Amino acid sequence: MDGSGNPWIRTDIGITGDRIAAMGRLEGAAAGRIVDAHDLVVAPGFIDVHSHAGEGLGNPALREAQPIVAQGVTTVAINPDGGGPVNLAEQRAMFERGGIGLNVAPLIGHGSVRAAVMGQANRAPTPAELDRMTALVTQALRDGAFGLSSGLFYVPGSFAKTEEVIALARAVAPFGGVYTSHIRDEADYGIGVEAAVKEVIRIAEEAGVRGIVTHMKALGRDNWGKSASLLKDIDDARSRGVEVFADQYPYEASSTSLRAALAPNGIQPTEPAVTDNLRRRGGPASIMIAFCRRDPSIDGKTLADIAAARQVSPVQAAIDIINGGDASIVSFNMSEADIEAIMRAPYTMASSDGALVPVGAGHPHPRDYGAFARRLAVYVRERKVVSLEFAIRSMTSLPAAVFGIRDRGVVRPGAFADVAIFDPATIADEATYTDPQRLATGVPTVIVNGVIVRDGGKFTGALPGRVLRRDGSR
Repeated sequence: MDGSGNPWIRTDIGITGDRIAAMGRLEGAAAGRIVDAHDLVVAPGFIDVHSHAGEGLGNPALREAQPIVAQGVTTVAINPDGGGPVNLAEQRAMFERGGIGLNVAPLIGHGSVRAAVMGQANRAPTPAELDRMTALVTQALRDGAFGLSSGLFYVPGSFAKTEEVIALARAVAPFGGVYTSHIRDEADYGIGVEAAVKEVIRIAEEAGVRGIVTHMKALGRDNWGKSASLLKDIDDARSRGVEVFADQYPYEASSTSLRAALAPNGIQPTEPAVTDNLRRRGGPASIMIAFCRRDPSIDGKTLADIAAARQVSPVQAAIDIINGGDASIVSFNMSEADIEAIMRAPYTMASSDGALVPVGAGHPHPRDYGAFARRLAVYVRERKVVSLEFAIRSMTSLPAAVFGIRDRGVVRPGAFADVAIFDPATIADEATYTDPQRLATGVPTVIVNGVIVRDGGKFTGALPGRVLRRDGSR
């Protein structure tokens, strides 16, 4: 299945070095190793366009990226949501010194750039400050960044006006980079999700860049059903020539910090604000603590459970956790109807929004271990929301085309040998909300740059991954 969305064909594939050398009937060709993929699907290695794995890949114990590779993912776009380091040359050097098990496509984060120049100032930049931010973005693009990410829901990105982001996105345009945004509002905290998607469209149109509504959703029961209007706005923009795309992870739960969910934009966690936002998020039973550094005993418990154990109201329990150092959460707040509608859009790419953390470090979202396998198991095989060919395209050639990742995301002679071999009948996300750190199954073989990193369901320890550049150079 070549990644294009075309129906599968039966063929042999010959790999030499880091490239696919030949396809067709290759019986008798000399080979140092033959992988028998009989009755399995051979696809391009999957590309995750929104990954928080960058920090974890700096940990020597996590450089193989086993939870990600086990799903068939061979490339991740890192530094999303406006975060990550400002100096991408240093990040590149760190990965290249230690080696990594998969490819990374770095972004430059608007929030990080803003903080480097303006700190946490809640105001517009001066002309000189904007020039300095533009220079940092430009340098990152010269260092190989694939574009600009923003997190306009998070401080300090939330302090930026649209015009500031347009100015920085214009610096990306000459390089052919993307603008990918955790939008200003995925629910109805402020401007609302519909206006926030329109902001991405405006930035893409005025800056002349390719815009991406990242991990697209309609968050909270009050917003369920709005996927129809969001998709129509993107369709309308595309019909007039604006390059706008989306990406999505296939879960009904999101993940963020408790502060961001209940006291966003730097506001004080007062009882009225937390009460309103807790209702918006579906109530205390809908919020589960993923990781609390100060009190690990509450990891994996809902806010309702914690409040009952402490004999306080859920609102007070939330305020105490926030004021005590905060915690990351898993928040159940999306509708399946919206998830399926967004997934069916031909411009929606697959993503995980997942992190790479040590086993036992809290109680993370299962998307870290299962997002890509879940799409194929639940939404293709079980629910038949999209076809297998459609889903593979959303994971491979579509993200490669949108991000400009050259010679990847396809199976063809001359392309890099990033390959995922999986069984469509058994691939499964084993990670659950109660047991989130279980490797996906059904992907016996994964090849990165021509090197086998997962062989017969076992990891080889190889670290052939590369830090990719937007211009395709090494």
